[in-house]
Amino acid sequence: MKGILLESPVPEGKPYRDAVGYTIRAYQATDAARLACLYKRSVLHYGPQAYSADQVRVWAGTVCAEKIAARSIDGRFVVVAADVADNILGWGDLEADGHINFLYSAPEACGRRVGSTLYGALEQHARARSMPRLFVEASELAKHLFTRRGFVFLRRNDLTVEGIAIHNFSMEKRLL
Repeated sequence: MKGILLESPVPEGKPYRDAVGYTIRAYQATDAARLACLYKRSVLHYGPQAYSADQVRVWAGTVCAEKIAARSIDGRFVVVAADVADNILGWGDLEADGHINFLYSAPEACGRRVGSTLYGALEQHARARSMPRLFVEASELAKHLFTRRGFVFLRRNDLTVEGIAIHNFSMEKRLL
C-alpha cells in the first residue's frame, strides 16, 4: 500500500511519505523508558533469526533508558514512529557526522514499513544538512534494509560483549 503524505511532526516540519497509520515525530524526554523497552523486545523477537541465544541475550542488555535519554539530548537527530494512541512503533537516530546509531522497530510493527519510514526521515535530515555520507554498524538482520537503500558493505566487525562473540557490519552510503 502506498503511504500517504503527512504534514510531518519531524522537527523541521517537512512532509514525510510512507507512514500509514502512524506519524513520525521528534523524540520527547518521556520516551526513553519506552524506547529501551522497544529495543529489548525487538532484539529478543528478531535476534534469534540470525544470532545464538547467548548473543541475543547480551545484545538485548546493551541499552537502558538512561543511556537512551543521555544520547537523545546530545545534539543528534532522533525521530520516533508512534500510532494515534502514542504507542511507539520504532525509533531512529542520526549523529552530526552521519552515523546512524539506532534504528529499531517493534515486533508488532512488522510489515508496516516503520524501519523504512524512519530511515527515510533520517536520510532526509542528512541531505537537508548536506552530510556527505551516512554510515552504520548493521546487524545481520538490518544489513538487508541498508543494502536496499544503497549502502555498501565495508567490513565485518567481530566483537565480544560480556565474553560472548557477536558481529555486525560496517556499511556506508555516499550522499554527495
